[in-house]
Amino acid sequence: MKRVYLDNNATTKVDESVVEAMLPYFTEMYGNPNSLHKFGSETHKGVAKAIDQVYSAINASDDDDVVFTSCATESNNWVIKSVWLDAIKNGERDHIITTDVEHPATLSACKFLESEFGVRVTYLPVNSKGVVEAHTVKDFITKKTALVSVMMANNETGVIFPIKEIAEVAHQYGAMFHTDAVQAIGKLPVDVQDLNVDFLSMSAHKFHGPKGVGALYMKSGIKLSPLLHGGSQMGGLRSGTLNTPYIVGMGKAIELAVNGIPKMNSEIRRLRDKMEDALLELPDTFVVGDRDSRTPNTILISIRGVEGEGMLWDLDKKFGIAAATGSACASEDLEANPVLEAIGAEADLAHTAIRLSLSRYTTEDEVDYVIEKFKEAVSRLRAISSSYSTVKAQNIAKTH
Repeated sequence: MKRVYLDNNATTKVDESVVEAMLPYFTEMYGNPNSLHKFGSETHKGVAKAIDQVYSAINASDDDDVVFTSCATESNNWVIKSVWLDAIKNGERDHIITTDVEHPATLSACKFLESEFGVRVTYLPVNSKGVVEAHTVKDFITKKTALVSVMMANNETGVIFPIKEIAEVAHQYGAMFHTDAVQAIGKLPVDVQDLNVDFLSMSAHKFHGPKGVGALYMKSGIKLSPLLHGGSQMGGLRSGTLNTPYIVGMGKAIELAVNGIPKMNSEIRRLRDKMEDALLELPDTFVVGDRDSRTPNTILISIRGVEGEGMLWDLDKKFGIAAATGSACASEDLEANPVLEAIGAEADLAHTAIRLSLSRYTTEDEVDYVIEKFKEAVSRLRAISSSYSTVKAQNIAKTH
């Protein structure tokens, strides 16, 4: 059976050159980079190079901090919970603003502070295009707002948010601004100096790096209370022996990802648009978000008369196609799609929404195959649904 992976917003395969860069740090250069002996100094060079690669990728200044974490979930939790400690519990502010469509790592952390400590949290809705605009943030922000946290690009739809404008609004009110940029790195140019963000989260496995390593950017002059206490690693900001092979891998991966942005916005965008145009030939379908306002690899297509679990089963088991109904971190509830609910579309049209996310490895042959099999699966499942509805109606008629 042919296998096609179109769930790259959930995770990506590790680039072979990233694996190659990591391998020596498992068995040859395995010292603790914080140790003073030669074994340590050998590995320290790899970490230092990775730091430089991350700084360069996001255009951080030398005075800014980039701290390696285990993933963006850790980075998001660190920002939100430390802002609570520093600016709310021990400060004069009492309010956080985020959106209805953030990743569960952000939403769950905010809801935890709301339920356990009484923090006021505003969850902003998206508009009909799936985006939160800067003027909406301005309608709800006050001088008591400690933090505004808005993702750079949505993991479900790929819709890009006006981060620079929202950060400006936050700063006008003295609030700090954080963005989860997980879905942006390697797809869009990310320049932290131009965007003027205070914090930015990223995760290597979203751009063909290893799972289990991420980073948090912190603007110069802004410090967070550590989430993890212990040693003096990462300047005392995050204790724990550094995961050298994975940090090296992340550095290599982000360098390759940034170099690959032109291909993402030409060849991969063309393949995405070709697939989207073909799938929209199916009746009673629509794609969330304007094409030009989304990351170049993402389609969230809403389909009437198709049950989500059945669609995923057909794509995977019958045709070898990996897709998703939404965020992998919320996939236990296969029919729930908070983005469609937020834009008011689910009740109007969709029974389910399928996310297809390409990568720089996606080929034209794969796209042609997916178009054919996706249409076949929709036709089959709609026929089953129609037959079931007919039998149900006949049974109801007999009882009356």
